[in-house]
Amino acid sequence: MKKECIANCKLEETGFNYTMSLIQGKYKMFILYTLMEFEIVRFNEMQKYIGSITYKTLSSTLKQLEADGLVNRKEYSQIPPKVEYSLTEKGKSLIPILDNMCEWGSIHKEK
Repeated sequence: MKKECIANCKLEETGFNYTMSLIQGKYKMFILYTLMEFEIVRFNEMQKYIGSITYKTLSSTLKQLEADGLVNRKEYSQIPPKVEYSLTEKGKSLIPILDNMCEWGSIHKEK
């Protein structure tokens, strides 16, 4: 396979750049991992599980992931309000990548 010359290429036109635009951010991968592991998660459960994330940050990050089509938000009309989050099909397509990251971390973390 012949490699292209770097002078003729632009990172912003790559699939890698698109993927990174969806998942980069301090907590996006934590949220995606949480939804991968537990499938359907309520807001407060996720906040407790992640631990270091604020209400505002979790809320805005979930909105970004929802806008990008990776996370589904289901709201129930009841009192108190109930909202559940899960991965969309597009979000689920990231599971093999997340699994590989988990496996890599398990192998390479200091014991």
